[in-house]
Amino acid sequence: MSTASDLTSVLLHHLRCSVGVEPARAQLLDWRLALAHTLREQATDSWLDSARRTREDGLKSVNYLSMEFLPGRLLEDAAINLRLRDSVSAAFDDLGVSFADVVAGEPDPALGNGGLGRLAACYLESMATLACPAHGYGLRYERGLFRQHFEDGRQVERPDEWLTSGDPFSLSRPATAYAVPFGGEVSDDDGGTAWRPETRLVAAAHDTPVIGYGGGWVNTLRLWSALPAADLLDLDRFSAGDFFGAAETETWARTLSRVLYPTDTTDLGRRLRLSQEHFLTSASVQDVLHRFLETQQDLRRLPEHAAIQMNDTHPALAGPELIRLLVDEHGVGFDTAADLAVQVLGYTNHTLLPEALEMWPVDLMRHLLPRHLQIIERLDQRVHEVHGSAADDVHLIEHGHVKMGELAVVTSHRVNGVSALHTDLVRRNLFPHLEALTPGRILNVTNGITPRRWLALANPALADLVTETIGPGWETDLDRLRELEPHAEDPNFLEAFGRTKHLAKHRLATWLDEEHGIELPLEALLDVQVKRLHEYKRQLLNILWTVSRWQRIKADPGADWVPRVKIFGGKAAPSYTAAKDIIRLINDVGAVINSDPETRERLRIIYPPNYNVTMAEKLIPAADLSEQISTAGMEASGTGNMKFALNGALTIGTLDGANVEIREEVGAENFFLFGLTADEVLARREQPGHARAAIEQSQPLQDVLQAIAEGTFSPEEPARYSGLVDHLWNSDWFLVASDFDAYNSSQELVDMSYRDPLRWQRMAVTNVARMGSFSSDRAVRHYMREIWNVPPAQ
Repeated sequence: MSTASDLTSVLLHHLRCSVGVEPARAQLLDWRLALAHTLREQATDSWLDSARRTREDGLKSVNYLSMEFLPGRLLEDAAINLRLRDSVSAAFDDLGVSFADVVAGEPDPALGNGGLGRLAACYLESMATLACPAHGYGLRYERGLFRQHFEDGRQVERPDEWLTSGDPFSLSRPATAYAVPFGGEVSDDDGGTAWRPETRLVAAAHDTPVIGYGGGWVNTLRLWSALPAADLLDLDRFSAGDFFGAAETETWARTLSRVLYPTDTTDLGRRLRLSQEHFLTSASVQDVLHRFLETQQDLRRLPEHAAIQMNDTHPALAGPELIRLLVDEHGVGFDTAADLAVQVLGYTNHTLLPEALEMWPVDLMRHLLPRHLQIIERLDQRVHEVHGSAADDVHLIEHGHVKMGELAVVTSHRVNGVSALHTDLVRRNLFPHLEALTPGRILNVTNGITPRRWLALANPALADLVTETIGPGWETDLDRLRELEPHAEDPNFLEAFGRTKHLAKHRLATWLDEEHGIELPLEALLDVQVKRLHEYKRQLLNILWTVSRWQRIKADPGADWVPRVKIFGGKAAPSYTAAKDIIRLINDVGAVINSDPETRERLRIIYPPNYNVTMAEKLIPAADLSEQISTAGMEASGTGNMKFALNGALTIGTLDGANVEIREEVGAENFFLFGLTADEVLARREQPGHARAAIEQSQPLQDVLQAIAEGTFSPEEPARYSGLVDHLWNSDWFLVASDFDAYNSSQELVDMSYRDPLRWQRMAVTNVARMGSFSSDRAVRHYMREIWNVPPAQ
């Protein structure tokens, strides 16, 4: 292991030779670039050795395909996993530079939207920690999702220029590039099928090392950028002065990897999104086959050497693409190719929402991917040939659309949900006919999080206390946190635990003040809901209850109110009007409540813009209460719920997703439960007028809706939220009104518990101590054993 003195020399070497700057003239950016080169160098021997061992020993490897990866800032995480953070910090101290300031300026790679991408990053890190040979595959979005700003309370989207300072921790691989075909036509030639694409784009590889804890095994995150083929610039049109027209196809090529999730409300948007998904899957599957054929010749042995995991439906074209490559380019028979694809592929379902399962118009598929449409039609036919009348209700193509969820299931040997409740609903409600055809194909693997980032990096004070109390080793054996449980009765330990929470709050307060000019009362209960904005996640329920609390404080200002700060964070999809209205309502309500001198010492609302991994690392350790309040039966799992509990926040939540299992682990007495169950939600929706009936039975909710309807929070536009209020009275699909009073009762229990500091601390410590089963290491071991059939390499 390198010492601080060794690292000082290496840092200075890279500052001069890789960055080209003398120490006396170096800025923080220069030091950060030098640090990136230094840490990559420290990982390179293990990185190359891991790849060599995988090749030479014929190890089976996992290929994890995901449209999203949200790794967060890379450098401090790399230093932790290399066991070099203290040495790096000491080296910078010797150089008169602040390590904290150096890493604080690193951009957050904007390669995902929320839990899907964060989970993918956790799993890649756990695979490396467990020495599971793996490649992660995604797209290298130049401008990511978007950078969120607020103007008059409204969300405004701006490009996220995360690559402005380069990407020094990654390596470009010019020799690793693949042609990805689009369009054209298919014909039968000499007894075979020939696809003559209209266009071919180039997928260029960029590799980032994914370092396992201890640095002994390093895997690769390979991101593809789209480049035009050499012949895509029309020189005749260019010479004629039609400069923009000449570059039209070239521009389209570069657009593919420019932005994550372009809107699909237009024909061009749908074309671009489907093109992105094909580009990812084609380049990745070609790379998987290329690496296999480097050491093997018999393609029938592919399942022995490669597993491909589709992270949600976005990479569902991996099945048809693998079949196409095997049949068209390697001469494998269709049925053999289809069987091989099933043996290689696995599919993780992350949603019960129909719109998130994706269905692509047949006409679009025929125009963009005619050969894949042919293969999907043949797969559909094959299902009915194999299963006969039992498959009458199974259709890969229906009502003029290709159903990507069903396609992913049919081409996979294992399909998994991501929490016990979610998996049960996938079997019963989402794919019941497919489950009946192949019982046992669908299994559960509850999500997990990496403790290296979400405790060691995000909450160093608590991590140090854990190590002081139970010793080292919990970083790779999170079940050892159970050893903390007896200390929940130790006043000295509880006092030390309380200090870690205060330090986290102080760090958050400093950041909010410096970055946003927001004051954070340190003695208030921090009540936090941070996640992607969606109606089923019910940020609306949270803000409606906040208005109700404000009204009650004003009506009884002399009561003993527990001071609260309500913190929100999260982005809405640019075309999701209802979610953007909720964002504006939260900000409008905050503007009124925060300026009310009668209540502002007991209730405030904070909504910092542009929630991302870096912000989460500050908010989550400081939180006292974690809001996990989705409509039961709609959240697949969640991982934010796990991160909050691991950092000592108590949960208020419904029996949804992994909340069910968290409550079972931490104990019902340490969880604030409310709301309808998943089955009760289905029954309530069948009751005519359920929304109006619920509101009429709740005077507090009526008062809130009346205040909003009268323009209390939008006096310049009183009718601004008339549609939102009308929806709650007459529809309320997500059952905000039905759960409002139960939510209020549970919040009263929160107040009562928080008034007893020792009780609250004991509950918080118990939450931390019982979170061992929610490590991503446990989840990845489950995948390795039950889905991928991959033993650890060491």
